[in-house]
Amino acid sequence: MSRSLSSAMESAVEADLVRPIVLVTCAFDSGDLNLWNGVGTLTVSSVDYVGAGTLLNIGEIAESSELQANGITVTLSGITDPLLAKARDEDYQGRELTVRLGAMDAANAVITSPVTVFSGFMDTMLINDSSETATIQVNVENRLIEFERTRIRRYTAEDQKIDYPTDKGLEFVAEMAEKEIVWGRSTVSTRGGGGSAPGGGPGEDFDRGNIQLD
Repeated sequence: MSRSLSSAMESAVEADLVRPIVLVTCAFDSGDLNLWNGVGTLTVSSVDYVGAGTLLNIGEIAESSELQANGITVTLSGITDPLLAKARDEDYQGRELTVRLGAMDAANAVITSPVTVFSGFMDTMLINDSSETATIQVNVENRLIEFERTRIRRYTAEDQKIDYPTDKGLEFVAEMAEKEIVWGRSTVSTRGGGGSAPGGGPGEDFDRGNIQLD
């Protein structure tokens, strides 16, 4: 998959000395968890990333010419209680995880516009908890997995209100399923006593085509 790089990133990649950085963003309901593979706090585009150093490991990011969903594994070691509680107690499945690749210049300043090399959704999480620290391993599904999921929608009022809460267009669909509608009948029946229908006796059916209006 082709990606556009800023001119500064292109120069950094082509330089004799390359200083790459990896930025990881995990979306949780209580707030994003931002990590990078260095030491200390790093600010990129007004977002603070907590340094995880060598404790942050990104599995192989595989790509192919075919349209297929290749996931990755993200492992974080040496986890302490606050981060462990976030991973253990908060909902994570289906939350977004993004991996970006950036670079630093000779003055260790971050070059703008890091490129997104992977974007997907957290699927399963394995926590190995010891007496002092823990290791968290997250399996992340590629965004392309969305193409493999079956979309089930129905022509019902409840389903319609998922997207349009005030729409009543499908409110009577259930009643219409068993409704008998007479359409295009060629004869009508007169009712009542006394009178005679044109072309026949009292109360008999007559053909509309025989009626003439003066």
